[in-house]
Amino acid sequence: MSTSRPDSTAFEEASILVVGVGGLGCPAAMALARAGVGRLVLVDDDTVDVTNLHRQVLFSEDDVGKDKLDAAAKALAAFGATRVDCIRSRLLPDNARDLVRRADIVVEGADNFATKFLTADACRLERRPVVHGSAVRFRATTWAVSGDGRPCYRCLFEDILPAEAAPNCAEAGVMGPVAGLAGAMMADLALRVLASAPCFGRVHTYDGIVDSVRSVEVSPRPSCPLCGQQTIFDIDETRYTGAVCAA
Repeated sequence: MSTSRPDSTAFEEASILVVGVGGLGCPAAMALARAGVGRLVLVDDDTVDVTNLHRQVLFSEDDVGKDKLDAAAKALAAFGATRVDCIRSRLLPDNARDLVRRADIVVEGADNFATKFLTADACRLERRPVVHGSAVRFRATTWAVSGDGRPCYRCLFEDILPAEAAPNCAEAGVMGPVAGLAGAMMADLALRVLASAPCFGRVHTYDGIVDSVRSVEVSPRPSCPLCGQQTIFDIDETRYTGAVCAA
């Protein structure tokens, strides 16, 4: 039986931007490295915290207090990553489009709506596909948006701003295995995008209470300011409120 990866050439030549090396970014990056993705670009500016070790699976107790990116790059090299570039910053309005532009696909696992909307806008404006993910309590949600960006993140969540309107994982809590599953699902979607396999336009939700996965088709919203009756043509920092951080 062959053990070669499907579409391995496409994976080896790909560059994936991972926004946040947290509870979602860690397992997603690990799976992407294992799959043979040629270049991973990690964006984060935090250090390893002992309270996050249950879900940030790239790190150990020896990494507590250290720079996340240094620890992640070392761990990913052990998992077979050939190139890991580290951007010691948050994804911000003044760097988002440039970082997105240099990637083939973006994997976004932030824990707040400010970063999620910023990522969605930058990807739409730069015509880059993006995989969004979230994990809160026992529920994980993932979905992929094409480079054309329709339907997009704002089709579903435009009315949620300001970011403080909904609790993040730090406030509501998250089960480590649920975050790990969300990261794995995000990596799967990213690899499907690279392999040109159909995966856009459906939201995938895992409910850990009843142990079920539900996949629902999303319709574009005609009045969406990003992909419908478009009014968003640039990155304006006044659109993004709340803390910009990663799970």
